[in-house]
Amino acid sequence: MPTVSVVRDELFKELGKVYTDEEFEDVCFDFGIELDDVTTEKQMERNELGLSKSDMDVDNEEEEEIIYKIDIPANRYDLLCLEGISRALRIFQGKQETPTFVKEVVAGNEVQTMHIKPETALIRPHVVCATLRNVTFTAESYKSFIDLQDKLHQNLCRQRTLVAIGTHDLDTLKGPFRYEALPPEKIVFTPLKQTKDFNAKDLMEFYKTDQKLKQYLHIIEDSPVFPVIYDSNDTVLSLPPIINGAHSAITLDTKNVFIECTATDHTKANVVLNTVVTMFSQYCAKPFTVEPVNVVDQFGAERMYPNLDLVEFEVKQKDICKAIGVELSSEHISDLLRKMQLLVEPKEEETTGGSLIVKVPPTRSDILHACDIYEDVAIAWGYNNIVKQVPKTMTYGKEFPLNQLSDLLRAEMAMVGFTEILTWALCSLKENFEYVRREHLAETAVTIGNPKTLDFEVCRTSLLPCALKTLAANKDAPVPIKLFELSDVILISEEHETGAKNERRLLALFSGKESGFEVIHGVLNRIMQVLGVPVELGDKMTNPEAYSWKESQDKTFFPDRQATVMYKKKEIGIFGVVHPEVLKAFDIVYPCSALEINIEPFCFDQHGNEILE
Repeated sequence: MPTVSVVRDELFKELGKVYTDEEFEDVCFDFGIELDDVTTEKQMERNELGLSKSDMDVDNEEEEEIIYKIDIPANRYDLLCLEGISRALRIFQGKQETPTFVKEVVAGNEVQTMHIKPETALIRPHVVCATLRNVTFTAESYKSFIDLQDKLHQNLCRQRTLVAIGTHDLDTLKGPFRYEALPPEKIVFTPLKQTKDFNAKDLMEFYKTDQKLKQYLHIIEDSPVFPVIYDSNDTVLSLPPIINGAHSAITLDTKNVFIECTATDHTKANVVLNTVVTMFSQYCAKPFTVEPVNVVDQFGAERMYPNLDLVEFEVKQKDICKAIGVELSSEHISDLLRKMQLLVEPKEEETTGGSLIVKVPPTRSDILHACDIYEDVAIAWGYNNIVKQVPKTMTYGKEFPLNQLSDLLRAEMAMVGFTEILTWALCSLKENFEYVRREHLAETAVTIGNPKTLDFEVCRTSLLPCALKTLAANKDAPVPIKLFELSDVILISEEHETGAKNERRLLALFSGKESGFEVIHGVLNRIMQVLGVPVELGDKMTNPEAYSWKESQDKTFFPDRQATVMYKKKEIGIFGVVHPEVLKAFDIVYPCSALEINIEPFCFDQHGNEILE
C-alpha cells in the first residue's frame, strides 16, 4: 500500500478540526485508510540514515512539524496528496459536497492545441493535456503539487514507463504545441536546474551519474528517436520521460499551468491527467474549473482533454444488501454512497426504488464494477457495524476426486519402484510430433500464438515426449531407469467452451539393457488390480466393466510389440516397446517400453458411477 506523508497541522486546518492521534486514527479506520506512523522530518532522516537520537542535533525537534504517514489503498490515486485526503474526509464527514468539475475556457483565452506527429508511434505514441488558469500557489500547495507527480510516477505510471507527467508555466510559452520523435542529436535545450544547452544524446550521458534520473534513462536511450514537445517558437517543453526544460519551469509565482502526460498506455494517461487536475483545480480563481486542450492525433482526429465525464453504473438495492449482509433502504444507500464522493439518483422508470443510477466522478478511477460500489457502501456503513451471523448454508471442503485418485496412484507407482517426474506442460512441435513419429494436424494440439522460445511452442498432447526428454538428460543414471508421471495433457475439444480440455494421464517408462515390455505390462495389470477393474481377454466381451487390450499400429512403438488398452469399449491408452527411431531422435541409447493411459474413466464413487463427465 502506498504511504502518503502529510503535515498534521495543515491536514487539521483543511479538515477544520484538531484531533488527537487516537481520534484521527479512528477517523482513518472508518474511512478505510490507516494512520501508519506519527513522526517528524528529523526522525525520518535518522531512520533513513540508521542513526540514533544522540547522533543528531535534537534541540529544536519539539518545535518541528508533526508528520502523519497514512497508508492508502493502492488503487486510490485521488488520496496521494493532502488535497485529496482532506477533501475525501470532509465529504465523508458531511462537511462538504462532492465537487462538480467543469471544463471551461477562461474569457480572453484561446483553446490550446497539441499536434501529435506520426513518428511518436515508434517510442511513446500518446499525449493528453490540460490547463489550469489563474492558480494561486503557496509554499505548501506547491510542494504538494510536486509530491503528487512523484507519487503518481512511482505508482500508476510504473516508474514513468507507462506515463510521464510534465508541468509548465504557460505564460512562458506560445501555442500551438507539437509532440514529435526526433534523433537525439537534433534535440537541443537547457534542461531543468541546468544553465547550459545539451543535445539529448549528451544529456543521456550526463544523467547517468544522477541518482534520481538515471533510473529512467533505459526507457528511451536505446531508441533511434526520442520523444520531445515543442511550442510554436521551437522552445522545448520536455524530453519525456526524463526531464522538463528549464525555460518553462513552474514557480510559486506561476499563474497558468500547462500539463502534458505522454504515455504508452492511453487509459492510464487519462487517469493520471484527471488526478492532477481534479486535485489542484481547487486553487484556481474559479475552483474546480479546468481549461481543455485540443489534441490532434497522428491521423488528424481531434479530441478535447481532460475527459471529466461521469461514468454511470446501474445497481440494485437488493444486490447491495445481499453483498454486504445488511438490509438498507435505497435512500440510505444513496446517502452512504454520497459520503464516498459518488453521485446517486433513482432510476427514472423505477417506481419501487429498487434500482439506483450511480455516477462516478473522475476522481474515482478505482470504480470499475458494481462490486466496487458495494464495497464503498460497506465502508461508509462501517465494517464494525455489520453484525456477524452464522451462515445460512453449511458446506465442507474435500479433496477433488480426480486429485485424490491421482495421489493414490502415485503412491502405488512409488511402491512398485518407479520414480516420479514432473515436466513442462509446453514442449516444441518437433518433440510432440516429429520425434515420436506422429503427424501434426491443425486440429491436433493447442498452439502458442507467440512463443518466446522454440522449446515451448505447443501444449503437450502426450506425456511420453517430455518423459523421454527427461530420460535423455539423465544418461549417467544406472540402468534400469523406471520413471512415471501423472499429469494433464491438453487436447482440442469442440465440446468445451474454451475449445480445449485437460485430460489426466498416467505414464510409466522403463529403460534398461532389455526393453522391459513385461515390466510395463505388469504395471498396467497392477494399476487395474488396485482400481478394482477385472481383466477379460478374448473376442467376446461379456463383462462391460472389465479392461482388455488389443493389437495396435502406433508408429511411436515397435510393430507387433504394442497394444491398445480398452475399457468399456473405448481406447483409454497404449503400451509397448518404443520405436528405435524415436529413441534416436531423443538420443537415448538403451531400449525403452512405455505405458500411457487416461485415468479419468476410473474416477467413480462407491456405487461404481463415474464422477467425471
